[in-house]
Amino acid sequence: NPYILATLLFGLGLGTTITFASSHWLLAWMGLEINTLAIIPLMAQHHHPRAVEATTKYFLTQATAAAMLLFASTTNAWLTGQWDIQQMSHPFPLTLITLALALKIGLAPMHTWLPEVLQGLDLTTGLVLSTWQKLAPFALLLQIQNVNPTILVTLGLASTLVGGWGGLNQTQLRKVLAYSSIAHLGWMILILRYSPSLTLLALLTYFVMTFSTFLVFKLNKSTSINALAISWTKAPILTSLTPLVLLSLGGLPPLTGFMPKWLILQELAKQDLAPLATLAALSALLSLYFYLRISYAMTLTMSPNNLTGVTPWRFSSPQLTLPLAIATTATISLL
Repeated sequence: NPYILATLLFGLGLGTTITFASSHWLLAWMGLEINTLAIIPLMAQHHHPRAVEATTKYFLTQATAAAMLLFASTTNAWLTGQWDIQQMSHPFPLTLITLALALKIGLAPMHTWLPEVLQGLDLTTGLVLSTWQKLAPFALLLQIQNVNPTILVTLGLASTLVGGWGGLNQTQLRKVLAYSSIAHLGWMILILRYSPSLTLLALLTYFVMTFSTFLVFKLNKSTSINALAISWTKAPILTSLTPLVLLSLGGLPPLTGFMPKWLILQELAKQDLAPLATLAALSALLSLYFYLRISYAMTLTMSPNNLTGVTPWRFSSPQLTLPLAIATTATISLL
């Protein structure tokens, strides 16, 4: 029903906007709750056991994170008499709130729900989960001033490593994208304390790249690496562009995805964190390996020729192809 869909999408937008606009912890928590409750029917709309399971997992983790956040903000108000987001000063609620937000966006070591949930979803809902759902918690993380940098750096480094190692043994594309998401979030969190503007830049470029990746997979109707091997007959032009999109996600120069990584490494070196920058750069190589593997499956394996029918690659859905064209161009040549 289009009315129900419109209401749910409005709820998604409203939740994020409330969190953006709030300076009071209760209001921020309320925005996050509206956000969670709006996406749950969207996730369960295909009544498939996997989808329902993913929805349940998502609901439980988000409810846990929201409860932690509420508990931490109440504790902060009890200890300091302060409900203001930017006035957080006591280390205990600060740490707790950082961990709650990390659980909300799926940073390692609180990441295990993300691949499971994403695997059970439709690609469009998965795209919303990977992009829009990250905005509100990020707005809160950016506003918390006095958090201990060690916690953030530990979370960030763990996420880049887990995102790299985890994606290596996956054959399902949605799980690979989930691990890629964890790795990218790790890069953003690494630099959060030292340069918030770089975090926002990394988030923005990640959104553009993920957008085009999800749309490509949706057009190809492929959910596993095996399905990608026969995508050449479905859409030759698209298939020849996709490896560039994937390598951009991996952060290969001269593509767009290289820019945030480059600037983040530069900033870390400026902050005298050279060992950290080295580890982060090495973990990016792990991610690059599984993107290369997907690219290899798409373009360098011989696809069985579709001789019986005409290749169905003249797309009939302009509402999908225009955003795809814009996102892909941005992903490949923004640097």
